[in-house]
Parts: sequence; C-alpha cells; structure tokens
Amino acid sequence: MSSTVIYPGTFDPITLGHMDLIERGLRHFGKVIVAVADSPKKKPLFSLDERVALAREVTESLGNVEVAGFSNLLVDFAREHNAQVILRGLRVVSDFEYEFQLANMNRVLAPDLESLFLTPSEQYSFISSTFVREIAYLNGDVSKMVHPAVEAALKKRFSQD
Repeated sequence: MSSTVIYPGTFDPITLGHMDLIERGLRHFGKVIVAVADSPKKKPLFSLDERVALAREVTESLGNVEVAGFSNLLVDFAREHNAQVILRGLRVVSDFEYEFQLANMNRVLAPDLESLFLTPSEQYSFISSTFVREIAYLNGDVSKMVHPAVEAALKKRFSQD
C-alpha cells in the first residue's frame, strides 16, 4: 500500500470532522497530504491561501501532514505527489452517490489511483463546513466544531460584514 494518501477538499473552513479523518488517515499511511482545492465555482468564504494557512495551523501539531493548495485535476495532483490513494469522508448517505461518481471518474482518469472512504467518528458526523459557516455568520457558537484558530478567523471575517 502507498505510504502517502491525499485528502482533498475545499476545507472552507477546515473542521474537527476533517481533523478526525486526517488523524485516522495517519494511522494507516506514513503521510497525509491535505490537498486544498481552489474551487472557485463554489465561491469559498476564504481564499485558497487563507484556507491553506488555516489547515497548516490546525495540523501543525500532527507529524507527517503536509498541506498544499491545488487548482488542477486531483489525479494530476496525486501523481505529482506520488500518491496512489485518495481519502474521502462519507458523513451521510447522500454523500455516497456523489463520492461514488467521483471515485469512478478518477478511476477512468487514473486507473492506478484508489479511493478510500472513511466515515467520521460519530461526534463529528453532523459537522459540515457549510453548517459551520452559516452558524458563524449568525453569531452562533462553533467552538465544538472547529479549531480555535478557525473560530477566530470566522469571527474576524464576519465582523467585517
């Protein structure tokens, strides 16, 4: 098995659910690369550079985690980093259909690239970046869903509105 796994996403923002999967990925792989997708079509709250910086800050205490932004095809990013496995999270059943299609498309583009799916620990299964952004926008408490650095960044961003 590959010693490096790619964990891609928009991470807008990175949550404790994401951190759970990163930590669990480290149990099975020598290195986890958190691949922060540019995703301009999603109109992210934070810029790519901000999302990369936040992901680096919240993962700095973990060994063998690299964070990198990308704007090309995920399969090309994986090849550039000599990874043969993509790690994806499945929170709810509705995630499965999209992730299944994505995994099959990636397999067509790169037959040697495998997709590995993990479900988050149950205390994180309800967390999504979308919910976190909405709660933070409405001045709700997101402290149980994100790292303190992310909470501070959200407060700062929404205090500017």
